[in-house]
Amino acid sequence: MNQTPIWQPPRRRTFWARLSPFQRVGLIGAAVLLPCCGGLAAIGALSGSPKTYTTTDVPVAEQVAGTPDALLEPSSDAANPDATGAPKATEATPAPTAGTVPASNPGRATTKTVTVTTAIAFATRTVDDDSLAKGKTKVRTKGVAGVRTLTYRVTLTGGKETGRKLISDAVTKKPVTKVVAVGTKAAAANDGCDPHYDPCVPIASDVDCAGGSGNGPAYVDGPIRVIGDDPYDLDRDGDGIACDR
Repeated sequence: MNQTPIWQPPRRRTFWARLSPFQRVGLIGAAVLLPCCGGLAAIGALSGSPKTYTTTDVPVAEQVAGTPDALLEPSSDAANPDATGAPKATEATPAPTAGTVPASNPGRATTKTVTVTTAIAFATRTVDDDSLAKGKTKVRTKGVAGVRTLTYRVTLTGGKETGRKLISDAVTKKPVTKVVAVGTKAAAANDGCDPHYDPCVPIASDVDCAGGSGNGPAYVDGPIRVIGDDPYDLDRDGDGIACDR
């Protein structure tokens, strides 16, 4: 009695069974002689497995396709275009306008030079004069004040003075000393001559220069040196000599 054979699924052939004799020999030789990366690549080629590459063997197109986007982007912001395709612009900090004080330093200090002048008082000196009657005085030299110049370096902060330093002190004009003569001449005996004149001028109610417009009653001829005061007003021009005209 014939029996119908039972259907069995076809047996899957193993990897080694699918190889031809030539591929098997090449596979064994490559495994023995070339154990490095090249041998493994040859085994893959003979066995029909997918291609594998090292980093230097991968084609450029496949390297780019498999490289993360972060590694392909330019590192410079200036070369990286924005959404519109234009390079990104770097904003520059505006420079401060000339003549203004930066907001970070509103109280900046400045300096300037200031000159001040002050008066120097003159001194007074007295000298004896035996041509003057005792107790009489006469100014021989008028006193004149001097001038002192002071120079300061002034510090200003926010427009207000915050410091002052003296950098120069000089006498730009010396004072002139006042000289006063003091009479030491003793009073002469009453010989009928006024002690304020030399040579003798008589003592009278009034004395005039001879040849002048005076009406006397006494007259004298000059020149006559005036000593101290001029009670008869004989020295009209004040040069110390009476009746010299």
